[in-house]
Amino acid sequence: MSANWWSGQPQAPTEDAAIPLLTGDTLSAVCLGLLGSLTFASLDAVGNERHDRGVDVMNHLSGGAGQPVLEALREDYPFLADGITEYALGDVWGRDGLDDRTRQLAVVAAFAAQGNLPYMKVHAGYALRLGVTRDELKEVVYLTTVTAGFPRAIDAAQALREVPDPVAP
Repeated sequence: MSANWWSGQPQAPTEDAAIPLLTGDTLSAVCLGLLGSLTFASLDAVGNERHDRGVDVMNHLSGGAGQPVLEALREDYPFLADGITEYALGDVWGRDGLDDRTRQLAVVAAFAAQGNLPYMKVHAGYALRLGVTRDELKEVVYLTTVTAGFPRAIDAAQALREVPDPVAP
């Protein structure tokens, strides 16, 4: 290294300094070599795994009842329904970082704070089915007064009253 490496002055290249450049066909060949056997068929398999994982998550949350809103969405917006199933359910909800109760409490809190009451009610139902108590949901709603204000908390409290108790299997 030169004595002035700290000065930020670029050094002039010497004749024997070869800088390999990857351009055009060379770059394509390198990419194909790195990807190896990854084909469109294997990409479909990954997509199917994500879809299957998402369906498993939905069945777990709903107790096998499915999700009518998602299925109705699939009729007119299949690409959106696939995104929800594969990404939201398969990739995000399918993670192991939180237990079911904690994940549901967090989602109920987020939807309550956003004022997104239809989704809050769906997830409150899932939470009750997965063992969260009504008192715990009420605490989440009360906490919403701090994060989103009393009007959102009051709306969430009223919506929570509309959530039926889960049916025993």
